[in-house]
Amino acid sequence: MTGSSPGKVARRIVRMQEAGIVEGVGMVVDWAALGYTVEVSLRITLDKTQGNAFDRFLEAARKVEEVIEVQTFLGRVDVRLSIIARDMGHYQAIYRGKILTLPHIADIEALMHVARIKSDEALPL
Repeated sequence: MTGSSPGKVARRIVRMQEAGIVEGVGMVVDWAALGYTVEVSLRITLDKTQGNAFDRFLEAARKVEEVIEVQTFLGRVDVRLSIIARDMGHYQAIYRGKILTLPHIADIEALMHVARIKSDEALPL
């Protein structure tokens, strides 16, 4: 919206919110600035032999403070959790004490975050 007046931009944002295009306005947290230097993505496959496995897992995962994002998928992987930790020792404590105790886990693959190359949800409107 280069070259647009602040009022015009504000009105456009309000219209997009009213149309359901923009769900909210917020800030992006720099977790490293708060001392959370380790980010891990856990790809989890659930044991779905019980009908309520998915719901019970998601309910429990939401309660883990260090889980900052939960995504569900169709395919081999059922859920992805984004975890933040202060350091590797803290991550290990979270993993052993909180993640491995979540119900109905059949398999976990941990992906250690190295660098964020692009993190942009903006569209060229």
